[in-house]
Amino acid sequence: MATTVAARTGRGLRIVTSDDCTVADLPAQQPFWTQEQYLALTDGCRRPIEFTDGCIETLPMPTQRHQAISRFLFLALVAVAGDRGDVYYAPLRLRIRDGKFREPDILLVRDAGDPRCRDRYWLGADVVVEIVSPDDPHRDLVEKRIDYAEAGIPEYWIVNPMEETVTVLIRGAGEYREHGVFHRGTHADSPSLPGLSIRIRDLFDAGAPRRPATE
Repeated sequence: MATTVAARTGRGLRIVTSDDCTVADLPAQQPFWTQEQYLALTDGCRRPIEFTDGCIETLPMPTQRHQAISRFLFLALVAVAGDRGDVYYAPLRLRIRDGKFREPDILLVRDAGDPRCRDRYWLGADVVVEIVSPDDPHRDLVEKRIDYAEAGIPEYWIVNPMEETVTVLIRGAGEYREHGVFHRGTHADSPSLPGLSIRIRDLFDAGAPRRPATE
């Protein structure tokens, strides 16, 4: 009987048949997955899933606010990248190293012909952006800061909707240092992308619930 794989609440996976019969619940943190199994799994699943040394982690589905913020940043980065660069958004796998993959919310390269941009997954980027998820802020604030530095990503933006801040990190000597932490009333800028200036109020207002029109 053919089966499909669907993400479930938490950090495991539930394997179900096409008639919605559960076959097994798998603890994703148990390190028995191979890299090729992970790639095959995510080839057929649009739910964001990350991989570290045999363990897989299913990420929460984006909310409308998350997507609105992501769209605002994506369009701003596309405008700055122009015809020479390229910008993509999740889901798109980024290999940190052999045995570790992340899925940033947004990835940018300054050269559209960058050989690191592979069809199945990227081998690097010039800028990555993560929008902090309330289910596990430590993942974006700490764990991915270490991972993207390990991967040699020059610039990492951490967008935190809960605190309404944007932290821009620049890599140097193998780790990140803060270029700036930007709040409402300020503009976030990029040291590596001339002309990029994000008005923080506009960014987070883009993801705010809209009031119903009055009659």
